[in-house]
Amino acid sequence: MTAKSDFAAETIEKASLGIFERYLSFWVALCIAAGILFGNFFPAAFQAFGQMEFAKVNLPVALLIWLMIVPMLLKIDFRALREVGAHWRGISVTLFINWAVKPFSMAALGWLFIGYLFRPLLPEAQIESYIAGLIILAAAPCTAMVFVWSHLSKGEPHFTLSQVALNDVIMIFAFAPIVGLLLGLSAIVVPWETLFLSVGVYILIPVGLAQAWRRYLLARGGEALLQRMLNRLHPVSLAALLATLVLLFGFQGNRILEEPLVILLLAIPILIQVYFNSGLAYLLNRTFGVAHCVAAPSALIGASNFFELAVATAIGLFGFESGAALATVVGILVEVPVMLSVVRLTTASRGWYERHAT
Repeated sequence: MTAKSDFAAETIEKASLGIFERYLSFWVALCIAAGILFGNFFPAAFQAFGQMEFAKVNLPVALLIWLMIVPMLLKIDFRALREVGAHWRGISVTLFINWAVKPFSMAALGWLFIGYLFRPLLPEAQIESYIAGLIILAAAPCTAMVFVWSHLSKGEPHFTLSQVALNDVIMIFAFAPIVGLLLGLSAIVVPWETLFLSVGVYILIPVGLAQAWRRYLLARGGEALLQRMLNRLHPVSLAALLATLVLLFGFQGNRILEEPLVILLLAIPILIQVYFNSGLAYLLNRTFGVAHCVAAPSALIGASNFFELAVATAIGLFGFESGAALATVVGILVEVPVMLSVVRLTTASRGWYERHAT
């Protein structure tokens, strides 16, 4: 184990929910209210933001997403990939859930609930867009908040670090094909050029930039300088998330006021898929005799979503006013309370889990 990977693991072990993360649902609700208010009083300003595009990429959103994502990616040490073999069973389970189950289960739930059961209660013109947003939300695993979930569930930090690093590498190659496949199966037109552009702008470039910056900071001042920079960037990342939500709801405001039931209906398949995927991952790890300190973060990584990427991709593919963009934001709204409940379930069931461990 290298000293730098030990430092990264210690960072995960110290991770905790700050005031913002703990009450994320409240802040999202506040942004909904602020966005609706500003959107109604300053519609021209929001339209001007919406028209600031280059090659189908909205420049204000791209900047905000970078400010969100790059600080998170600075935490990732890709040298942790060397440790994948040490936890191969837990990692295999998580990869199976993340890439072979979660996107497809969400698509199936979207088709069932949005496309069939809830169809009479939703605006017909947005049905396909809502389903697309749910698919995009589930197509990429979370890369940042899982460090907090791992800490809270007393997870093995080196497993979490290596799993997140591996998922980031896979995401570069798998995100666009999975989204394109599932959108195609949903009879939704796939703008492949825009989809691959989103991967480049919101995954490939930020990963490369964050890793180059990480190496520079470590070379100049070691782990202490890296940690100081992460502490400074944390509020910037949070402010960028809030600004993105206000911008998005400035465009969505009228629709939400007219159809408030939409948010509740979109939340239902999201909640089901989180509990289904986390439960499946947890049970598979137990079946294969994986230690609880690996199984708990495996279940959490398997269930959580990279909602920053989802929001950016939905906006890039379908626009600010689309049902897809709204669906991804509903994912943010329920993220913290539902994931905290999964943390509590895995922690409370540790005794039951370990009675079966081999």
